[in-house]
Amino acid sequence: MTTRAGFVALIGEPNAGKSTLTNRMVGAKVSIVTHKVQTTRTRIRGVAMEGDTQIIFVDTPGLFRPRRRLDRAMVAAAWGGASDADIIVLLIEAHRGITEGVERILSGLADQLPKGSKVALAINKLDRVKADTLLALSQEMNEKYPFSQTFMISAERGYGVDDLRQWLAQELPEGPWLYPEDQIADLPMRMIAAEMTREKLTLRLHQELPYQLTVETEHWQEREDGSARIDQMIYVARDGHKGIILGRKGETIKAIGQAARAEIEEFLGRKVHLFLQVKVRENWQEESERYSEMGLDFKDGN
Repeated sequence: MTTRAGFVALIGEPNAGKSTLTNRMVGAKVSIVTHKVQTTRTRIRGVAMEGDTQIIFVDTPGLFRPRRRLDRAMVAAAWGGASDADIIVLLIEAHRGITEGVERILSGLADQLPKGSKVALAINKLDRVKADTLLALSQEMNEKYPFSQTFMISAERGYGVDDLRQWLAQELPEGPWLYPEDQIADLPMRMIAAEMTREKLTLRLHQELPYQLTVETEHWQEREDGSARIDQMIYVARDGHKGIILGRKGETIKAIGQAARAEIEEFLGRKVHLFLQVKVRENWQEESERYSEMGLDFKDGN
């Protein structure tokens, strides 16, 4: 049996559907998906099997014009993930077409990637536009950059995703699998659990707040009855934010905790006792240990 294995980096603007596509390919929820931009902070790897090929997806943060230190570290992580991959898939949204952000990524493909990198184009959300619009967009994109292959997909509904996965499987290099067959993500469970809680916070809270907070799993205790006790700390930048997260009589944090616990239990397939606390740390976005907890490089934010 000839086995293949390799890394596929998904790049694109925030909200282009990279996390949804990772989850669809892997068949489980490894990357958090919300309607808020810049949700993916670290290069989450999901592992998918296609025949005798192991495809490891690097789901990079969305590429955008960075303003703050955290933004710069995220963009550096995205290009770093792309440079290290065997194949890169640029995801764009059919109904938005070639935006200013897509133009910036196209010039980045030319400047930031090693010569001869294999880049495929995936036009996502194909069900939002007519066929002739799709074809015109595909043609224009291919005139701007020599893509190895172009796919029309809907990550959410699954259209075209099998074709893309089969093509990736054929194109990856021959070699032994890099992970056990039943493993679906290489992030430590502590980090995945923290991401799941952060997703619930992002969904519940107002527009601005999600980018001002981070979640860390501080303790993880395996219990004799097979359950796990997980203690997490939510760091926020201001006192007012703490009040918003706690909510009236602690109702908000209780609801967030219940939703996060249910999802972590489903992922682990066992009972979880989840305890959340909120702490104000005004300068957490300037602390290097917060970045290493997120899998980002503090120096990249300079």
